[in-house]
Amino acid sequence: MQGSSMKIFLIAFFVVMSGYYLYPTVQTYFMNRELNALDEEERAAFEDDNRGRMRELSERSLKLGLDLLGGMHVILEVRVDALIRELATDTDDTFDEVLAEARRNVENGSDSIIDEFVKQFTARDPSARLSRYYRNENAGITRRSDNADVAQFLRDEANAAVTRGIEIIRDRVDRYGVTEPSIQRQGSRRIIVELPGIDDPERIRGLLKGTARLEFRLMADPAELVRSLQRVIEFYEIIPDSSADSFAVGEADSTFDINDLLDGGDSGSGNKLLDVFQPIGNGVVFGNVTERDTAAVNLLFADPLVQNLLPAGIELMYSSSPFGTTEDGLEVYSVLGVRSEIEMTGDVITDARVDFDQFTNAPEVTMVMNSEGSRIWARLTGANVGRNIAITMDNVVYSWPNVESRIVGGRSRISGLDGRDEASDIVTVLKSGALPAPVEIVEERTVGPSLGQASIKAGLNSIMWGLAVVAIFMILYYRGGGMIANVALMTNLLFIFGILSAFRATLTLPGIAGIVLTIGMAVDANVLIFERIREEFSTGKSLKAAIDGGYTKAMSAIFDANITTFFMGVILYSFGVGPIQGFAVTLMAGILSSMFTAIVFTRVIVDYIVLERKKVISFG
Repeated sequence: MQGSSMKIFLIAFFVVMSGYYLYPTVQTYFMNRELNALDEEERAAFEDDNRGRMRELSERSLKLGLDLLGGMHVILEVRVDALIRELATDTDDTFDEVLAEARRNVENGSDSIIDEFVKQFTARDPSARLSRYYRNENAGITRRSDNADVAQFLRDEANAAVTRGIEIIRDRVDRYGVTEPSIQRQGSRRIIVELPGIDDPERIRGLLKGTARLEFRLMADPAELVRSLQRVIEFYEIIPDSSADSFAVGEADSTFDINDLLDGGDSGSGNKLLDVFQPIGNGVVFGNVTERDTAAVNLLFADPLVQNLLPAGIELMYSSSPFGTTEDGLEVYSVLGVRSEIEMTGDVITDARVDFDQFTNAPEVTMVMNSEGSRIWARLTGANVGRNIAITMDNVVYSWPNVESRIVGGRSRISGLDGRDEASDIVTVLKSGALPAPVEIVEERTVGPSLGQASIKAGLNSIMWGLAVVAIFMILYYRGGGMIANVALMTNLLFIFGILSAFRATLTLPGIAGIVLTIGMAVDANVLIFERIREEFSTGKSLKAAIDGGYTKAMSAIFDANITTFFMGVILYSFGVGPIQGFAVTLMAGILSSMFTAIVFTRVIVDYIVLERKKVISFG
């Protein structure tokens, strides 16, 4: 075994390192088996006692892809059209019409909405300047800027918005605790998000889409809200034609009692509003609506004539959480009157955390403001003692506390939340920051855990069958040499999974296909070596000389075949996405490990048997 010391050291080193990196995966496997054997209460206690260790093992274990572990594949689109409008310092009917037309033209394509917006604007009036809608001295946009300068300004802002959106979404996902998420940019305005192991898709949708625009607003005057509610109910009592612009609103009855109108609030009342909406007229609550009827209520309230009946500067928003359920089990939400004017935004929030009410133990979010926010909050609460202030996010009211006294110190709370998960999600989006533009989910695919387990089982079966067929063939055809090749093949699999685990690569279903392919390729080098040995031995050389000649002469062919295939794997990984990259990773790892085991590992075993043990190996 002279001259084999370095080879033995390398083999031992790689075996130990592979075992080291795969050990957390083995621990995780047995821990999961132990968890599955426990009942629900015991499982919860075990997870509480071992949460830190389980998280550490999960981070160090071999990662499984979306198709194996289950989870969500989401394509988000950044609403660049909303950003274009938000960046405008002034708008008019022409601006809105051009933007709407540009949105329609690129709705189902990948064209830039900015280019289409500029194109449509120029087509209407070639001499008109977009700079009349945009002012930004920092970006050099002035009244004299031409349309090309404004278009470039919008492109830069849109590109920055998508980049910032990716950062914020990644931060939110990391705070949620998803293991090995994949977040990539696609085209000019889309973001691909892959989240393995997700068991609450609805919660993730809200986490990804929410712009997290936290706002503090005053609420409507209760007396004004009641009077407008009376007018709206009377409006639908006579069921006017939507085109009847002659509908007149009389002076509100100061003796109005909302209960007088509730008698007809059952379905089939003849009043389109009362059929789907329960008026309240108490404080800042406009009324209640079941989740099933929100779409119908939205349509009724969207009528321009109804909007004119609401108090000036007041918007209707839903509560974030239901306050109860009907006898049929339908969740009921409150409709609240909120002022359109924003008094303060979430930009002043420096910290947020989940707390619990000291009396009810209900979850809530405690927020800390900076000095500017503290000053505004003190002024706002001091001037509105006895009134409600709405804390809204994405046009949904999360809390509307009554101000009992002036609040100094810059602290505020969001209460009335629907469980700790909602509180945690609010903290997550507040700490991550607001998205610079709204995003929409344009495509979503969910892979269930059972389907993922079926994929794992099918993949493992394919690996085992591939191993069995190759092993049997090698033993039948190459006898003793085939058995050595099979040992190398098993070691090759150990090295492949060790490499994947060490480099934090993700194993996917195409990756398993790459491993199956590698099993067949792994013995290819041994086949070349054994055939050369047989040729050398047939010329009358001794077994030792035949082995030396076989390994030496097969080397060039082995290198040529494997290196060219490795380069193809590099190309697939560089230009492919998702599944193609998963296939390429396992293919490259398999090529490297198979070359090592075929050239180094088998040579050490052969030399040990022939030179040390003085045994004869049959190569068929």
